[in-house]
Amino acid sequence: MKKLLASTCLFLGTIAGSAMAQAADCGNVTIASMNWQSAEVISNLDKIILNEGYGCNAEITIGDTVPTITSMAEKGEPDIAPEAWIDLLPDVVKKGTEEGRIVKVGSPLPDGGVQGWWIPKYFADAHPDIKTIPDLLKHPDLIKDPEDPSKGAIYNGPQGWGGTVVTAQLYKAFEAEKAGWTLVDTGSAAGLDGSIAKAYERKEGWVGYYWAPTALLGKYEMVQLQAGVPYDEAEWKRCVTVADCTDPKPSAWPVDTIVTLVAKPFSEKAGPEVMEYLNKRSWSNETIAKLMAWMTDNQASGEDGAKHFLAENKDIWTKWVSADAAAKIEAAL
Repeated sequence: MKKLLASTCLFLGTIAGSAMAQAADCGNVTIASMNWQSAEVISNLDKIILNEGYGCNAEITIGDTVPTITSMAEKGEPDIAPEAWIDLLPDVVKKGTEEGRIVKVGSPLPDGGVQGWWIPKYFADAHPDIKTIPDLLKHPDLIKDPEDPSKGAIYNGPQGWGGTVVTAQLYKAFEAEKAGWTLVDTGSAAGLDGSIAKAYERKEGWVGYYWAPTALLGKYEMVQLQAGVPYDEAEWKRCVTVADCTDPKPSAWPVDTIVTLVAKPFSEKAGPEVMEYLNKRSWSNETIAKLMAWMTDNQASGEDGAKHFLAENKDIWTKWVSADAAAKIEAAL
């Protein structure tokens, strides 16, 4: 009996020791949460999965794109930036990667950040011949300017947004004014959102600037108009993004690259299972948009959104983690 007890204690001690070793390997983790909805929910999702599934001691630190990525590239802190829009700081990311301070470990949003001009899906279905900006510009009568019904209306974002500048430049580049269209200043983010909501309620035509993934596009199904021309990087930098440039040429919008950045020291100590999770963890723009719409409707926090996603989407997230981690996460929900 004593031998049986001794071997049982040894066995249990081995299991406990293994679990402690796993937690020690992962250790303390800092996860950057940016100040927008999709980044908030994915940082909380990573915190729950790493803590409950892999025995980490993860905490969230509040950040923003420029300071967070710069700090990771220069100091190796914080440990993880789950949703890094790296096209905003290409030189910083390149330097940090080359100097061995950060590594890219997959993309949480492989669809990328998508900006452009959008139309409601019901409008696209009713007009299957309209697929590009030039297609639409032939029909100003379909989306009437409320101030001047003899002209079409293209709705823009508020002043100060990069997308607002680009929309105004593309309005010139595609000669929309000559085609009978006006550019409507919606005045604010709420004004832009309200113009879409109003069109949807009345099932009216609408076209204007927006981006994905967003809660609004999770609530209202929209279709992006194609530019009808390829993306011209040189023209984009020369004039399309420059407010006072007078001769912009047509160009498609680029798709923003979104990756998960991990500090090199953490990538080396975290263990293969944790790194495999961070490489696999991704969702479509449609999935996150619907989740953000739920969060908005329920005034939910990033933590609330993460827990709702885990409860409602087992078929998605269990593919990212090991079977053992999945069981632990389910037990913790």
